[in-house]
Amino acid sequence: MVTPPPTPAGNAAGWTISELTLILLRQFKRLLAEREVALTDAQMREIAEAVAERRPLPSPAPDIRAALVDVVGGSVARLREWDLTFAASLRTEMTDLTALWQTTADFLDVANEKVNAEIRIGAGSALLALLGDADHADYLLQAIEHDLRVHGDLDVDAVIARRALLHAANIPPEHDDWLEQARAWAGGR
Repeated sequence: MVTPPPTPAGNAAGWTISELTLILLRQFKRLLAEREVALTDAQMREIAEAVAERRPLPSPAPDIRAALVDVVGGSVARLREWDLTFAASLRTEMTDLTALWQTTADFLDVANEKVNAEIRIGAGSALLALLGDADHADYLLQAIEHDLRVHGDLDVDAVIARRALLHAANIPPEHDDWLEQARAWAGGR
């Protein structure tokens, strides 16, 4: 029997929380630096280990959280300019946004902006949750619920959202009712 190749979602499901946090920190490194939060690899590793071990976070963490709130907020604002929420954007195909583009170049620009906004909201909210700021947990739930409703399974972004949400809420991933527990946790904060 041939073993199927690993999928991005399968890979993300296998990362430790430390690895997941480090990957997300590296993903946002440039955007953080643009907001005056420059991180060394050693600092990112220290933060990732602290997150995984549920220890107090090192000093750059509050600055990282503030910068991420700005990144997520900017992406939410961009979608709002198109009369979209994050959840609506996930459901919206580019063919539904024809008023925003006329040429192929316009289409590519809008598609790129839309996807970047969705990724920044989802991944940024995941990193915020891992860093102890669960104010954006609803975005994580929206990403998870969208994939379950549309695909019946989780893609890589939703796997990351699930892992971060469950870690932040201290919900064991093997629990059958993890989604209900996560909803209750997010709604009860």
